[in-house]
Amino acid sequence: MELPKAELFAVLQEFNPWWIGLPISDLPDWERSASVPIRAWIDDTESRRALVLSGARQTGKTTLLRQAIRNLVGNGPPAGNILYATFDHPILKLAGLERTLAAWEELFPPTAGQTQWLFLDEIQYVSEWQTWLKHQVDFKRGRRIVVTGSASPLHAAQAESGVGRWQTLPLATLSFGEFLKLRKIDPGPIPMVKSLKQCFDWSPGDFARTAAQAKALTPHFHDYLLRGGLPEPASVSDLTRCQRLLREDIVDKVLKRDMTALYGVRRVLEVEKIFLYLCYHDGGILDVSALSRELDGVNRNSVNNFLDLFESTHLIYRLRPHGYGKEVLRGKPKIYLADAALPGSVLLLGRKLLERSDRLGAAVETVFFKHVFTRYYDDQPVFTYWRDKANKELEVDLIAEIGDRLVPFEVKYQDGPLNLGKFKGLRLFLENHNVEHGYIIARRWEDFGLLDVPSAKQGRERELLNARILAIPAPLACYWLSS
Repeated sequence: MELPKAELFAVLQEFNPWWIGLPISDLPDWERSASVPIRAWIDDTESRRALVLSGARQTGKTTLLRQAIRNLVGNGPPAGNILYATFDHPILKLAGLERTLAAWEELFPPTAGQTQWLFLDEIQYVSEWQTWLKHQVDFKRGRRIVVTGSASPLHAAQAESGVGRWQTLPLATLSFGEFLKLRKIDPGPIPMVKSLKQCFDWSPGDFARTAAQAKALTPHFHDYLLRGGLPEPASVSDLTRCQRLLREDIVDKVLKRDMTALYGVRRVLEVEKIFLYLCYHDGGILDVSALSRELDGVNRNSVNNFLDLFESTHLIYRLRPHGYGKEVLRGKPKIYLADAALPGSVLLLGRKLLERSDRLGAAVETVFFKHVFTRYYDDQPVFTYWRDKANKELEVDLIAEIGDRLVPFEVKYQDGPLNLGKFKGLRLFLENHNVEHGYIIARRWEDFGLLDVPSAKQGRERELLNARILAIPAPLACYWLSS
């Protein structure tokens, strides 16, 4: 289809007001923590790598790009050397990437020796974008390129082309700390730590003092579990409207629109059924055969294919069982949804979520995993869960493996006091793997502190291991991991 060049010029000029000296409007003053590595990438003029900002829809990728442009405009490059384009716009989607860039360079012909800055939003709508980006990094040395995407490559070969050519920055939904900033909530003078591990050197007084300062986080944390981490819905004052927007953003824009447009999915009803099933089983170990039986007419291969699609559009995380060889390949995956508020909003629970211990516990486990995943992504950890071979009742919710270090976490968001007798799985894992530090993500502030660990093996329960467990309230753990 022939596209009038004047229309393409008009769209580009609308998206790039700095070309004529106008400010970028409607941007929040505060910035997400992801702005720090974005600025570092911009300042690293020696690097030729592109930057790929990847995350689910509505997580704030566009705002981050526009804030980066705002900081860049007036600080060096000519305004015409900075391009923003989003390929979910119908005109730019129709024009395609090359025609869009050609129109830009017709408006602002490139000057030798000057860097061009390309900020390309929703790149997944451009066919073969990985090949294009690889070519740009290899041969267009005068260009610095940032792209965002709401869908990842499904094939390993596509991902492989980015090795050494671009840096990937995952953007999860808002952390608890970011949620507080968005809602303009001052958490007060809570001491900060660089790592949860620092608490293993604390005194009982340190724990008591910090608990007194931080316990006011709990109601805000519960509100965060209800509202979620998508910036627009989370900023709405009315909870009912907030959760409706959250449903619309995911069900209408991702399950119905993106799945069809990007992957050619036609069986949208099956996609919705599987996603609803995952909402009921968030944070649980997924039995694909059981899911297939419950959803008549959806075979196992289709279920696995849809799970791949959910993962590629950043709606779920999948964890494999801890171990090696066949036990991993044959093991059932554990599923976490991208945001802890999704199940409650989709299942129309509202504030009743806080009254249901099973749903509340699953939400806390999901949100804690997201914080650990985001905080330690640069360390390239492997996340797994663990079950004892002899007794499947003994398990550990989450294990982060960083190099040769294992860090186990057990999430137990309950009202009663902690009883290490109920944490035999965590104790056994520490004992079998000779791990010195474990974590219980708890609810009660009275439990904040260090616990000695007795053996989990029969006949040796009175023996203390060379290990300790830090029990830390979930609101504080997530707040610290947000920094």
